[in-house]
Amino acid sequence: MSSPEQNAASGEPIIRVRGLTKVYHVGEVDVHALRGVDLEVVAGEFVAIVGASGSGKSTLFHILGGLTPPTDGTVTIAGKNLAHMTNAQRTELRKGTVGFVFQKYNLLPTLTAEDNIKIVEYIGGRSTEFSPEFVEVLKLLGIADRMKHKPSKLSGGQQQRVAIARAVVNHPAILLADEPTGNLDSQNSTAVLGLLKDLNQRLGQTILMITHDREAASYAGRSVHIRDGRIV
Repeated sequence: MSSPEQNAASGEPIIRVRGLTKVYHVGEVDVHALRGVDLEVVAGEFVAIVGASGSGKSTLFHILGGLTPPTDGTVTIAGKNLAHMTNAQRTELRKGTVGFVFQKYNLLPTLTAEDNIKIVEYIGGRSTEFSPEFVEVLKLLGIADRMKHKPSKLSGGQQQRVAIARAVVNHPAILLADEPTGNLDSQNSTAVLGLLKDLNQRLGQTILMITHDREAASYAGRSVHIRDGRIV
């Protein structure tokens, strides 16, 4: 099986989606969230999935992260077909291959920024001591001096940066970001988007960002538009 690094060198997609559909049953009504989506992302790309509310982009995000199953179609992440994986294997995928950045940060309020990050290392079975390389990431994110603070003592922008640090601490091959600036003002939005671009350009981090904001999408190397459950 190819590694993410080999995929990058050969131009092989690290994310490959074919004929993806998702139908939700709401009472007697079938809601078609995705209608035959095809998508490829090569390792090292920064791709924005752009669409309005209800376009299907968040459904796509949850399927790519192994958080919800598709109705039909195939999803291959870093050479692994999600349909052939058990729940436990998908959990392992989320621990080490896919990192998540959510709009609402999802930080534990009783823990410091440092412990919010270290708990992910612990769950992933890694050392909970920050490596020199990761300390450099914290400096890049501008939060190295905020590690002892709890979320309530951090601004929204700082909380989102902690969430990004938490998402990349286990060196995932892919970073999935769902509206990462949705709760931020324009200044913090610009800062966070610039940091994502830096992670992509300096560290070669593969990033797939879901957004409704065309300006946010401009930070990505490529934009893919989704409407009514279809790539357009």
